[in-house]
Amino acid sequence: MKTILLSILTIFLFGCNDSNFQNGDIIFQTSLSSQSKAIQLATQSKYSHMGIIYKDGDETYVYEAVQPVKLTPLEKWIDRGKDNHFVVKRLKNHNEILTSNVLKKMKVIGEKFKGKDYDLYFEWSDERIYCSELVWKIYKEAANIEIGNLQRIMEFDLSHPVIQEKIKERYGAKLPKEELVISPGEMFNSEMLFTVYSN
Repeated sequence: MKTILLSILTIFLFGCNDSNFQNGDIIFQTSLSSQSKAIQLATQSKYSHMGIIYKDGDETYVYEAVQPVKLTPLEKWIDRGKDNHFVVKRLKNHNEILTSNVLKKMKVIGEKFKGKDYDLYFEWSDERIYCSELVWKIYKEAANIEIGNLQRIMEFDLSHPVIQEKIKERYGAKLPKEELVISPGEMFNSEMLFTVYSN
């Protein structure tokens, strides 16, 4: 009942109609997870979680890397974010790039990550996977597009005490400073995307 009410409120208060969303759209939110603040501070971005829109008939889902990687109904996904705020973005040249064959390929590639554990260590491997890594790799492998630039952990500002606490908790004294990462903020700011919807 709660998700139905949320969906109705979203449509009538914010003008959101998920029929305007398309397969392959990228959706962003501010997570309420324990690590969200550290991600926001390190990346200097409001957004700390993201996924890909998947449509199945009249139903809209978000394919996301949580624990584990899975499809989540859009209403439930929105409900998990801070203040139910979210932004949907799309490739500027989506009509040329996201053909039906590419979209099918994206889903096939996405399937290989389904059920994998969430990557708390932000490693650039396929053993475990985090949210922006999932989206980036699906686009890279299916459409040969790199949305946002990969960065090394040492390039972020890690000085804040909240971040230092997370580093100590997860890495101890062995922070992999050279590890490649892609952040939600880097993808959100990509000039390859335009905003479809924001509340």
